[in-house]
Amino acid sequence: MQTAVNLWPLIGVAVIIIGFVLRFNPMLIVAAAAIVTALAAHFPPEKILAAIGTGFIKTRNIPLIILLPLAVIGLLERHGLRERAQTWIAGIKAATAGRLLIVYLLVRELTAAVGLTGLGGHPQMVRPLIAPMAEGAAESRYGKLTDAVRHRLRAFAAATDNVGLFFGEDIFVAFGAIVLMTTFLREAGIEVEPIHVAVWGIPTAICAFLIHGFRLYLLDRKLDRELRGKDTPGTLPQTGSATGDEA
Repeated sequence: MQTAVNLWPLIGVAVIIIGFVLRFNPMLIVAAAAIVTALAAHFPPEKILAAIGTGFIKTRNIPLIILLPLAVIGLLERHGLRERAQTWIAGIKAATAGRLLIVYLLVRELTAAVGLTGLGGHPQMVRPLIAPMAEGAAESRYGKLTDAVRHRLRAFAAATDNVGLFFGEDIFVAFGAIVLMTTFLREAGIEVEPIHVAVWGIPTAICAFLIHGFRLYLLDRKLDRELRGKDTPGTLPQTGSATGDEA
């Protein structure tokens, strides 16, 4: 005899969707969805409060973990980290924004593949180093950049970090997603070793590197087409004729 499945707890998913569509505060949306789901599952109020309290106690150190790196990075930026990064990359004549990001993409994928996911990231690497270096490489070739170009370079720098991390960590055998997949398959009666799942992530990571690397190559081409006519630093504007005849 089959028992009826209570689908009412899934109303929490609808609460999350509606909340994000209406652009409410994310913390408020998640809390409301948790409470609605618990009530739909007929949890008693004391159990709901106990679950919320337990979750708060377990994660109360997260703000400290987040704020400490931000404070350190803020001090480094205040003492000229971004400017030093721009100056250093501008001294490498062969450097372009696309080439720099391709190198970072390769390093990010390789380090994530061996479990070193903390070596990169938006707050600790992209904002203070990679994005300013990409802007410095472009400025050394094309002169002063417009805000639109700067924002485009920053977006590509952030996207490069995302691609490198996402596809690189799939190769790491102890990555949580690989453990989850192998556990799910084992419960379905399919025996798969984690190392096999990690190995089959290598072709995907290679394809991701080639595809995004080609996009970065096209970024250089597009910047060259858009900014080629601008004067580069250290050059004087050309005049059509002399202003006067020598006596």
